[in-house]
Amino acid sequence: MAEIRVGEILAVIPARGGSKSIPRKNILPFAGYPLLAYSIAAALQSDLVTRTIVSTDDEEIAAVAQEFGAEAPFIRPAEFAQDTTPDLPVFVHALAWFRQAEGYLPEMVVQLRPTTPVRPPGCVDQGIRLLQARPDADSLRAVVPSGQNPHKMWRINQQGEMSALLTLKHISEPYNAPRQQLPPTYWQTGHLDIIRPSTLLEKNSMTGDVILPLVMDPRYTVDIDTPNDWSQAEWLIRYGGLEVVRPQKRAFGLPERLDLVVFDFDGVFTDNRVWVDQNGIEQIAASREDGMGISLLKNAGVESIVLSTETNPVVTARCKKMELPVYQGVEAKGQVLKNLLAERGVSGENVIYLGNDVNDLPCFRLVGCAAVVADAHPDVLPYADLVLSKPGGFGAVRELCDLILENYSLKENAK
Repeated sequence: MAEIRVGEILAVIPARGGSKSIPRKNILPFAGYPLLAYSIAAALQSDLVTRTIVSTDDEEIAAVAQEFGAEAPFIRPAEFAQDTTPDLPVFVHALAWFRQAEGYLPEMVVQLRPTTPVRPPGCVDQGIRLLQARPDADSLRAVVPSGQNPHKMWRINQQGEMSALLTLKHISEPYNAPRQQLPPTYWQTGHLDIIRPSTLLEKNSMTGDVILPLVMDPRYTVDIDTPNDWSQAEWLIRYGGLEVVRPQKRAFGLPERLDLVVFDFDGVFTDNRVWVDQNGIEQIAASREDGMGISLLKNAGVESIVLSTETNPVVTARCKKMELPVYQGVEAKGQVLKNLLAERGVSGENVIYLGNDVNDLPCFRLVGCAAVVADAHPDVLPYADLVLSKPGGFGAVRELCDLILENYSLKENAK
């Protein structure tokens, strides 16, 4: 066996091409990105993962994996890519390939399944640290509290008679006991498995004997196996209000120099809803923290404007309060932005644009960084350089402002 490289954490994303329930699911657009891109992002955004690969039998999947920053150093043999192929031979093959080709053996192997794309930020590093702190443990697996306690589950025999699925020494009939008296149970998810190479290669197991839990927030529980699962998971990632690891085609997506920030209004400063009274008077809800973000940018000397398709006194009033120049009634946003940049003598590569919908796309091609809010329309996401973690109207503007202040070292000027 090659010598283990301490500190080397290898993330392996298994993604075969022969899915039957949802054909080609690993590279189908999921909330704007190929499904496997979410697992790649979870590895690349980890502080501790040192190498990220996709193990696939499919050349197209390999190409998509590389586009989103993962390695695809080999094409997995067909014998390890069947419908019934378990995880173990896939991981043993990957380690054997690295050992033979590079003399490489990591300290730990992280499995990130593409079919569990909804992950909270930091969960990968949290799991790695837990296993590092327990040298006696063979592996770690993400779990959530089970929705139903299996002590209240039954078997039915061929005679149609029921018997308890599980028994307890201290409770004679656990299925009749109050839920609070039963031991807590957990359901394994596909968010994360972390395994030591010795567990895989010497114990011939994906888990070994000593298995640590990473107890996850059950709101993130997703396992995509059917079209219905897919729809529910897309709804969750778009509208569930969860902080989720999302793909990014660039590390930050911000230009080296910043001369101007351009904001769309509806769906960016608002949550895209509008209240209309019986007289046709419209009202919106906006976040005060967004206003503070604009104020901080202004104090730091960063120029900002709003381009809005709507002509609405509500937009006028809100922008006036934020002392933010606004251009309303803009139908052809791309042309208007192009003219504005020419008038100001600003190069588009030094501009950030924050939008949320398809009418913003013409502006994306003119700027150095096209950013979108977390709940942007799915048709917009593939064209974004930066996807924020917060939705429109709930702090997305402030998130971008803070990122600008941090990235350009402007915080002292903003005070």
